[in-house]
Amino acid sequence: MADPPQILVIDDDAELCELLAELLGQEGYAVESARDAISGLSRAREKQFTLVVLDVMLPGLNGFEVLTRLRQSSRVPVLMLTARGEDVDRIVGLEMGADDYLPKPFNPRELVARVRALHRRAAPAAAAAAPGAAEAPQVLTVDDLEVAPAARRVRVRGEDVKLTTAEYDLLEVLVRQAGTVVSREDLARRVLGRRLAAYDRGIDMHVSNLRRKLGPGPGGGERIKTVRNAGYILARERP
Repeated sequence: MADPPQILVIDDDAELCELLAELLGQEGYAVESARDAISGLSRAREKQFTLVVLDVMLPGLNGFEVLTRLRQSSRVPVLMLTARGEDVDRIVGLEMGADDYLPKPFNPRELVARVRALHRRAAPAAAAAAPGAAEAPQVLTVDDLEVAPAARRVRVRGEDVKLTTAEYDLLEVLVRQAGTVVSREDLARRVLGRRLAAYDRGIDMHVSNLRRKLGPGPGGGERIKTVRNAGYILARERP
């Protein structure tokens, strides 16, 4: 029997950690919790987790610093817990490499749904990275951008580009529909696994991160263009 997916919760709220362990346990996840940033970061580096739930407000180092250090060596999906109304926390978290966010206080069932969505998206990446996993020959190419879905690998001009789970999923959707406008609502459903909420900038921040990581197209223009009141399009510069 396969081991259950491993979730790490880094939050100093003991009651919340116990509640999440119970709820996620009922969904088939094995949950560990860390009550401070240092022990949480250490545990995340020691063990291969399926997903990390990370609170912004932690004693000692804050969640942003934990995320920054974690991203230096890991692309594990991260769901950040932010203070309700603190839009800047959500924006900063996504800029630093979080895959999604959930404002506090929240319905615990909503968190479980977010965890399930992130896990579904991360599962293909874990399978591709497993020892002995065979890579399918398919490579999606748009100009000097290459995306290998089987390995979830991205290259620009032959150089590997490291992306988070959400960033990769967003890019693959755009690459498969290169030259076609994809709405923000469609991207939210296919990439985040949920409907786009009012004032939700999650997709916009992931697009911003992709633009920064991928750099300009071969002709110096933006690879991912914004189409006002419509969505985003991955432009083709070469026929």
